[in-house]
Amino acid sequence: SGPRDDNAQCSNRRVNRSNMYQTCSELTSCCCVSEKTRKEVMAKGSTGMEVILSSLQSTQDLQTILNILCILNELLTVAGGRRVGVFVSKGGTAILLHLLISSGREASPSEELMHQIHSLLAKVGPKDRKFGVKARLSGALNVTVNLLKQNLQNHRLLLPCLQVLRLYSSNSVNAVSLGKSGMVEMMFKVIGPYTKKNTTLLKVALDTLAALLKSKMNARRAVDRGNVPALLAIYLDWHRNDTRHRHTLLRKSILGCIKNITNIKLGRKAFIDADGIRTLYNTSAECLPVRTLDLLVNTSSLIMRKCFPKNRLPLPTIKSAFHHPLPQVPASSPAAQIYSQPPDVDDVMDESDDNEETEVDTENDTEDEEKEHKNDDIETDINKLRPRHLVLRPFDELRVYERFFLEFSEDFQDFDFESSKSTSPFTPHAPKLQRPIVIPMGRTPAGPWAYPRNRHPRQDAHEPPRPNDAPMGVVFKAPKDGPEQDIEQALGCLALNTSDSMNGGCTGAGPQEEGGDQAVLEVPDTAALLPLHDPDLYLEMAKATCSVPGYTEVAYPDYFGHIAPNFREHILERVYGVQRAKIFQDIERLIHPAEILDRVVYDLDICPVVDGESLKFNSRFESGNLRKAIQVRKFEYDLVLNSDINSNHYHQWFYFEVSSMRVGVPYRFNIINCEKSNSQFNYGMQVLMYSVQEAIGGSPRWARTGSDICYYKNHFSRSSIAAGGQKGKSYYTMTFTVTFQHKDDVCYFAYHYPYTYSTLKMHLQKLQTMCTPHIYYRQELLCHTLGGNGCPLLTITAMPESCSSDRVCQFRNRPVVFLSARVHPGETNASWVMKGTLEFLMSSGPLAQSLRESYIFKIIPMLNPDGVVNGNHRCSLSGEDLNRQWQNPSSELHPTIYHAKSLLQYLSAVGRTPLVFCDYHGHSRKKNVFMYGCSVKETVWQTDINASSCDLQEDLGYRTLPKLLSQLAPAFSLASCSFVVERSKEATARVVVWREIGVQRSYTMESTLCGCDQGKYKGLQIGTRELEEMGSQFCVALLRLRRLTSPLELRNHHTHQLDMERDLIETRCNMTCPTTYVMEEDEPPFMEEVDYSAESEEENDPNLETAQLDPNSDLEINNQDTLT
Repeated sequence: SGPRDDNAQCSNRRVNRSNMYQTCSELTSCCCVSEKTRKEVMAKGSTGMEVILSSLQSTQDLQTILNILCILNELLTVAGGRRVGVFVSKGGTAILLHLLISSGREASPSEELMHQIHSLLAKVGPKDRKFGVKARLSGALNVTVNLLKQNLQNHRLLLPCLQVLRLYSSNSVNAVSLGKSGMVEMMFKVIGPYTKKNTTLLKVALDTLAALLKSKMNARRAVDRGNVPALLAIYLDWHRNDTRHRHTLLRKSILGCIKNITNIKLGRKAFIDADGIRTLYNTSAECLPVRTLDLLVNTSSLIMRKCFPKNRLPLPTIKSAFHHPLPQVPASSPAAQIYSQPPDVDDVMDESDDNEETEVDTENDTEDEEKEHKNDDIETDINKLRPRHLVLRPFDELRVYERFFLEFSEDFQDFDFESSKSTSPFTPHAPKLQRPIVIPMGRTPAGPWAYPRNRHPRQDAHEPPRPNDAPMGVVFKAPKDGPEQDIEQALGCLALNTSDSMNGGCTGAGPQEEGGDQAVLEVPDTAALLPLHDPDLYLEMAKATCSVPGYTEVAYPDYFGHIAPNFREHILERVYGVQRAKIFQDIERLIHPAEILDRVVYDLDICPVVDGESLKFNSRFESGNLRKAIQVRKFEYDLVLNSDINSNHYHQWFYFEVSSMRVGVPYRFNIINCEKSNSQFNYGMQVLMYSVQEAIGGSPRWARTGSDICYYKNHFSRSSIAAGGQKGKSYYTMTFTVTFQHKDDVCYFAYHYPYTYSTLKMHLQKLQTMCTPHIYYRQELLCHTLGGNGCPLLTITAMPESCSSDRVCQFRNRPVVFLSARVHPGETNASWVMKGTLEFLMSSGPLAQSLRESYIFKIIPMLNPDGVVNGNHRCSLSGEDLNRQWQNPSSELHPTIYHAKSLLQYLSAVGRTPLVFCDYHGHSRKKNVFMYGCSVKETVWQTDINASSCDLQEDLGYRTLPKLLSQLAPAFSLASCSFVVERSKEATARVVVWREIGVQRSYTMESTLCGCDQGKYKGLQIGTRELEEMGSQFCVALLRLRRLTSPLELRNHHTHQLDMERDLIETRCNMTCPTTYVMEEDEPPFMEEVDYSAESEEENDPNLETAQLDPNSDLEINNQDTLT
């Protein structure tokens, strides 16, 4: 019976095999002709895919396997994305790889079978995140490699093998392994010069080679074999012969190989040695007229920028050109690093500027695993998040601050309320200063708080005689040629005295002749339009201002004043390709060095001798910042900004003078040592220019100007000392072009609307003269700064109606609002917002009076006078960011912060904790005006920590003021507000006042430097009128807040809380990622619709194609324009 059973089993197998073959044939026919059948097989709940895969695993018959593979090809070709996902989820990838391994063991595997398997794997691989790992662990790599080596001339089989090899190479470990197997050399056997045949095959081979060259080891292997010149020759050959541009994507793939090979230092050197920059520059120049070739131009630009030799920043040191000795230098302070640096250390450029990491062959494939990006900066400690009332200083120590709160004890018994209605207003006097008064430059200062603590280095200078008709304290130096000199010579220099300016009398306008007639400058009459501006008063204020360089000049815009234009200034529309064009002009410097002048025309470190035609520069005035100007071409200048004093970075704020220009000629200016990775200059922001000619003509104003504006990474090396220990970093260029309209003009350029310390003093003195009998106004000296400048403290409220006990009690017990501004000197918009707030508070309208009757305002309008005076961007003279010193400020190094915090601590100690604290700031990388606050609940939402409901109980009143502002102020955006607490911000005013002082409504209010993208001002750049309006609307919002929090409104409190809850829920629903509120230097990353990336490494390769390419057809290019 045994033989009969075996025969029966064999017969059954033949029958089953025949049935399966017949079934597969029928199913193949159905799938080929019927979409309905394909949908039924792939429908949800259908077991069709499991049956097909099970059949593929169980059968050994070649024809049956081919039929099943054909079925899968048909199923996955149409609507492949979703169906491929189903196939992968059912384990289809592993089954195909197993089939590939088993077939590869055969002595002569079926060519058709291998073709079908690789074709399917090419479709499946891009949808399987673990495809590379599965292929390596199963041993499939070797099978494909051996098959490829044996079929280099068999293009039908070679194409799917290359497609799969490309997918293998996307895994870094696989790429290293394949490189060791000789695949890099093998790819160079496949690719070659221009041909009209097999272009699809060549494209896939190039993409595979590019994927392999992402491995540094493979890139080094290619460099060692001399492949860089070969790739350049191949690209040049395709560029010359592809005249109809039918193979643009193929040419892009060649550039992709060059791009990856130049990621290593050896690759960049080989590229330069092969004259690659000139090759790509010339080919790109020929491609520029054809917009569809932009992807080639952009990629070439990225490669050239990456390989451009790093240049030294043209400075002797990155430290500031000015120095100010400190009373003490803590070991952990930034200034300590500068003081301890040996004099022979080169802090401008590192000896080795490459930060190339060695590659490690590892089996850990974490690159294939999706990692959820978490914001590690968000505070997760509930105990730190919960505000706590800390008594860190004894009250006896705080008692000295009683003198700043006279309003708490004022009884007004000696004040005549009847006669005050027709006489001067009540202005309490602060205690007299117990220190000698030193008058700088022989002039009487304007106010008690303006007196410097120490004698200024130049205060012994004697002022020469001046003409009777010249403004007080101003000397206009004119040449001896007589009154017919041009205006530029007539203006000369607006000086506070005739003592030589710093650096041996070197000025931006060059040597000036002494003697001769004094010129008279006609000052425009702007008194009616600028009630707070007085040129003569400004000069008096400026003479009492102490600066480290010892400024003896005044900038004309600060002297004349600024009237906001009555026309709208729209956000500048970006010109297509402008950044690319500027980069190509920079590359020309290397290719055509003979055309570069490289002439220093202005330098704070030395006095250059200027020969030939050039612009004249100057920045030696209050708030000025320009360290060096280099004439690159006849009408192009590289500009270098000065670091903050006692620092070696923070290059953003600029303010300088230009003269001796030609009319109608476009001048290009490049600020070459910017540090931030992107800027609103890439999104429509323009620089500001002030024309003296226009001011004299009746239009004294700052105006947005400049064309071809962009911001990008340049080739100037940033040393590891300046980059916090990181090597290989570069600076960024902000470039703009200006065409001057007036002959013999003197123009000023600024980052934003300047607002100097002397301007503040002038405005405060003018405000005091506006004080009416209904206003209680007091101006005091809070402290002196390191530089000897006074920090004013203002108290503003309403006078009581009488001296009755009830009225006086109501006066004393008004809630306190504490406001501050300008802790960062470069954020001048904060001062303009503060100006709007002060003008509203001092106005005579009924709303202003009601607001004064509601609160006692304590205001520090400028927390960092020294930084403002000396042209710093972010720091004080200590070289530190004062908004990071609130936790433990030093009375010697951070006096303004120390005493401001002491005021708040005193208020807390006496039970008068402010209702609102707000610190005014400016924002360089976001649009609109918005607020940062502090919330336990909203911070916890951004983390994965578990918190009990009791930990998350908090009053939502912190959202009330931003909500009111969004309803009142057209520039304010509630959607841009954040109430998350970050670890890196724990020493800022906002967080410290919330956490330590217990102010629930503790805010930073950020005003854009650019413009708005919502509301009434959408599409417009922001100006001083809008900023001052924001300050006044903030006051109106405070008035409404008082009405909401007053006892008469408690009946509506529940409804108000429901509104806040609804807003909070909507906000939480709109949070799309945990990085929404990540902040850097008080600034969260901006999200723009268009990203003009400044990083050459940020270009992402396109996703690998999932659809199978037709091996019998050439590539037809239908390319879309790419972003530049």
